[in-house]
Amino acid sequence: MNAPRRALIVIDAQREYFQGPLTVQHPPRDESLARIAGAMDAAAGAGLPVITVQHETPEGAPVFAPGSEGWKLHPEIERRAASASKHVIKGFSSVFAGDLAEWLRANGVDTITLVGYMTNNCVLATAAAAEPLGFAVEVLSDATGAIHLANEAGKVSAQQVHDTLMVLLHSNWAAVTDTATWTEAVSAHTPLDKSDLGTSAVQGQSAH
Repeated sequence: MNAPRRALIVIDAQREYFQGPLTVQHPPRDESLARIAGAMDAAAGAGLPVITVQHETPEGAPVFAPGSEGWKLHPEIERRAASASKHVIKGFSSVFAGDLAEWLRANGVDTITLVGYMTNNCVLATAAAAEPLGFAVEVLSDATGAIHLANEAGKVSAQQVHDTLMVLLHSNWAAVTDTATWTEAVSAHTPLDKSDLGTSAVQGQSAH
């Protein structure tokens, strides 16, 4: 198998996820933040492109308004973003609403590694959107995070959301692993193993 040509995409590692109603709950946000920073350092050390992404809403919006405190990148990410290969401002869940796909292709990237926030929104949307674009996807389970959710359809804890979506992603859309394993794969220039829907279904029947 050919060595993957990776790029690390750091999705919305913004202060909004460390304060207020969007505060990340699982994995513990300080731990996931440390893993994101570690992945950025590992990517930079390996010469991989690093793309930082920042969500933005219209002026005056309650969250992610341009220039607001919550809109800003977390300081640990902000100081590393200065040396990023590309910075993307987005207004949709997927990072592909702009020219990123074209930029990745122009730079020879065939595999994107996703870290950042949130598991249940922008990470999920980006992984799904990458499929018809032809990019292989990796998700670092300890370098992203989810929030508690409740609405008319029911309620789930952040851990339930995160754990369920990691299994779902690994079953079809992404190779899911932790930051340490990914860092080893980057150093060895090797791809990560991913399951598929059929195999996950068979194993799911056996497990239940």
